[in-house]
Amino acid sequence: MSSSRVVIIGAGPAGTRAAETLVAAGLKPVVVDEAPRSGGQIYRRQPPGFGRSLKKLYGFEAGKAARLHDAFDRLQDKVDYRPGTMVWGTEGHNLHLADRDGRQDVIGFDALILATGAVDRIVPFEGWTMPGVYTLGGAQIALKYQACLIGRNVALVGSGPLLYLVAYQYRRAGGNLAGIFDTTPLSRELAGLPRMAANPANTAKGLYYFAWLAAHGVPMLHDVSPLRAEGEGRVARLVLRDRAGRERTFACDAIATGYHVQSETQLADLLGCDFAFDARAGQWLPRQDEMGRSSVDGVYLAGDGASVRGADTAEATGALAALACLQDQGMPFDAAVRNQALQAMRRGSAFAAALRDAFPFPEHLYENIADTTLLCRCEEVSVGTFRATLRDKGAGEVNRAKAFCRVGMGRCQGRMCGASAARIAAQTLGVELAAVGRLRGQAPVKPLPTALQTEAGE
Repeated sequence: MSSSRVVIIGAGPAGTRAAETLVAAGLKPVVVDEAPRSGGQIYRRQPPGFGRSLKKLYGFEAGKAARLHDAFDRLQDKVDYRPGTMVWGTEGHNLHLADRDGRQDVIGFDALILATGAVDRIVPFEGWTMPGVYTLGGAQIALKYQACLIGRNVALVGSGPLLYLVAYQYRRAGGNLAGIFDTTPLSRELAGLPRMAANPANTAKGLYYFAWLAAHGVPMLHDVSPLRAEGEGRVARLVLRDRAGRERTFACDAIATGYHVQSETQLADLLGCDFAFDARAGQWLPRQDEMGRSSVDGVYLAGDGASVRGADTAEATGALAALACLQDQGMPFDAAVRNQALQAMRRGSAFAAALRDAFPFPEHLYENIADTTLLCRCEEVSVGTFRATLRDKGAGEVNRAKAFCRVGMGRCQGRMCGASAARIAAQTLGVELAAVGRLRGQAPVKPLPTALQTEAGE
């Protein structure tokens, strides 16, 4: 195994702990990461020259961020680190890479750990593609990476813990919030507290964010349905329906929206991993055992890219995937470390399940989406066109519908529209969500420059 090439894709919490474990075993893995510096999305580092404190950047998570950053920094001369580099396709045991300067490369692997993370999950509404409308993750990146607010009077719409975390971060940064508009009934969230109390530290942080926002006069509405964003050239108002059925309008100059996050699984798909439908997550996920082994020999899964369970659990699953890699190659590993990581993973999985129950994905929002609403922004496919394709073309699953109307065929490869397309398909056809399938991964999984150079400069 010492002469084998192990590649890790992603340098967030899962990728960092995977690299750390392999290095401790005497290996020098290749670490490929799209970001210019390690940390992932949750612990994204600020650019050189920015002097904000870790406390200001990460709040309660400053200590965890510092430990993770320090851990990777200590590894840099012990790994083949390739920052600013994207894996855009696979072919057998080869990975196709492209860096930010347009250079491409192909590297082989004997073992591969996918720590690809997660992306925002949204529900389209009329005007969601208007300038000034962002995902919650996009709003957070602007704040963390460039110390910028997306607007001076921001409305936050969605459900899940990220909604309140971003609201807290924006308000602490001096931003004004037009309101927090949660699609989940407050009674549902409160009913989930006993199960979430199994992780008292994270539950306490969530309650603190909620109480702090309320104490600072931030308007909060629960059990709402977003209807449309309005404005001339840029968003100026959010219109929603409240729990009493009344239509209400709120002035704002930016909107951030999102409903939890979803696993980034395209590379696992290209590698031939088996998938299974996870009803709680509402997503097809690659099959894995507790150690992160996929159905493909030599391919391991870690972090939110395998199953969304948060940063702490991602660290545990990164270590587990690396230990599984060592075990499969007949190399020694510390059973006590494995058992400790397994316990952390199981605790994190239980807490993630409790969060999903307390903040359920709002399936009901799809029932009233107007036909004129844009579903696939890359290919400009409306909800009405997609529904007509399903009804009139005999498209019984999403890939067949994609072939007819190009939904999910654009630059984002279905990252923004794929989950919504599946739910609209299930509702239109009157079947279970699992029955409509999933958009298959296609290379390139992300947009490439029109002119790529080879390593030799050709």
